[in-house]
Formats: sequence, C-alpha cells, structure tokens
Amino acid sequence: MLAGFAVIAIIIAAGWLLGRLGVLGEQPEKQLSLLVFYLLTPALLLHALATTDLTVLFSSRLWVSAGSALTIAAVYYLIARVFWRRTMGDATIGALASSYVNSSNLGIPIAAFVLHDTSYVAPLLLFQILVFSTIALTALDLAESRERTGPKQPLWRTVATPLLNPIVVGALIGLAISLTRWHPPDWLMSPVKLLGDASVPMALIVFGLSLGGVRVMQKGEAPRRDIALATVLKMIAMPVLAWAMARFLFGQSGHALLAQTVTAALPTAQNVLVYGLRYNRGVVLARDSGLITTALSIPAIMLIAVLLT
Repeated sequence: MLAGFAVIAIIIAAGWLLGRLGVLGEQPEKQLSLLVFYLLTPALLLHALATTDLTVLFSSRLWVSAGSALTIAAVYYLIARVFWRRTMGDATIGALASSYVNSSNLGIPIAAFVLHDTSYVAPLLLFQILVFSTIALTALDLAESRERTGPKQPLWRTVATPLLNPIVVGALIGLAISLTRWHPPDWLMSPVKLLGDASVPMALIVFGLSLGGVRVMQKGEAPRRDIALATVLKMIAMPVLAWAMARFLFGQSGHALLAQTVTAALPTAQNVLVYGLRYNRGVVLARDSGLITTALSIPAIMLIAVLLT
C-alpha cells in the first residue's frame, strides 16, 4: 500500500518540478489535461470496461457508491438551503464539492497502484458521469434560468451534455463490447490499451503541474464555513457512510470493503470547479474544497488502509 502511494507521489512530484522549472512553457497543464480528457482516459475506460464482467459493474459496488454520494449531497444541500439560505446554484456546487469524487485523475491511479484493479472505480465513474452530473447540471441550469433575462439554453441540451463527454463515449463503447461479448482483434485493442496505459501517469503529471501558486481559504474571498462543511462531509462522513453500507447492507469484507471505503475517500473532483466556472456559482468553494480534500485524501486513505487491513 505504501509502495503504491510512493509511486503516485513521485510522479506528482515530477509534474510539480516540471512546472517549477517552466520547461513546458506557460500553463502546460491545460493542454495536457485536454489530452488526458479527450483521448487517454476514454481509451483506458474503453479497454477496462470491454474486458470486465458486467456483473461486477452493476453489483453492490454501484449501489454503495451511488447511495453514499447522493446521501451526502442531500445533507449538504439541505443545510446550505434551509439553514444558511444559500442560492440554489451555490448549494448545488457545494453539494457536488462534498460528494463528487475525483474518480479519474486520482481514482484511477489509486485503483491501479493501491487496489491493483481499476474496475473498482468504474461503477462510481459511470454513476457520476451518467447520473450525478446530469442531475447537477439540470439543477444549475434551472437556477440560472430563474435569473437570466436573455435566451435560455434548452433543458434537453443541458441534460444531454454529459452524453457528449468523451469519457462517457469511451465507457459506453466498452460497455457495449462487454454486453455483446464481442472480442475485438488484437490489432484494434492493442493501441487502445497503450493509450489507456498512458492515462494514469499523464493525469498525475497534470495534477503536479497544477499545484503551484494557489492560495486557499483566503480571508474575505473564500466562504470558509461552506468549505469546512464540504470538506468534513467529503473526507469523514462519506467514507464512514460507504463503509457502513458496504459492511452492513451488502456484507462486504476484506479487500472489497477496503476498496469501497477508499473510493469514497477520494477528494473532490476537478469537474466541480469546471461546473462552477461555467455557471459562475461557488467557484472559490469548488476550488478550495478540491485542493483541501486532495491534500487530506492521501493520509485519509492511508488511515483507512491501516484500519481495514
């Protein structure tokens, strides 16, 4: 377990060093992240899902991941809306910050190097992209429509947006291959696998590149109470809830229980910041929550590993 984290830390540190030296030019993480997003991660998911039994994807792993995420999001949204009187848009971003995990940039590397099986994050990734993000984008669009005076983007386009995501496309192709039990020829799947293998190290390098020059919890700018709530829910409440559901509702134990709890302890996804920027809602909340939970995720996952192994 420690060796797996060491591999991750070294690659992240290499990315950070490249950024500090400036050898890749200005803001190289933007271009490299597009490469990861549009090509490498879709290839990784396509290959992983095409070679995975569907009964594993639609098993208790999916229900624990979905149930814990939706419950935590609902708790945050209720507190933000009812007690703190936050707007619908800000409460939605906060709900995502407390429950929408970084299942690709960090989830896939951790699953690969620590859990030794990327299929552990596949159900969570599919749920977030196909279901969770659809619900959130619809809520954000509805919130925006109440304030905008100009032409409104059709709701169907907002709902369909996740289905145009290249990661979703790769996942759906992989699911289709697995469902039809088709075995593509090696000359077709080998380049897909090679591209997919590059996704994990490249995503870690991009993450390292993005760590420079960011200030968090700045007084007068950051909504500290909202960030604190999102962080506590994400890094404590969600892993505990996932562990309890997996242990007592589905009878999981051993490595399966560890994997379920570890995936719930992954930090806030960068997608939340993208959504915040798109709708101009909770931008600082999404950014600072993502950075703080990312910093806390490694010690949290190590603690979980000690307790459950």
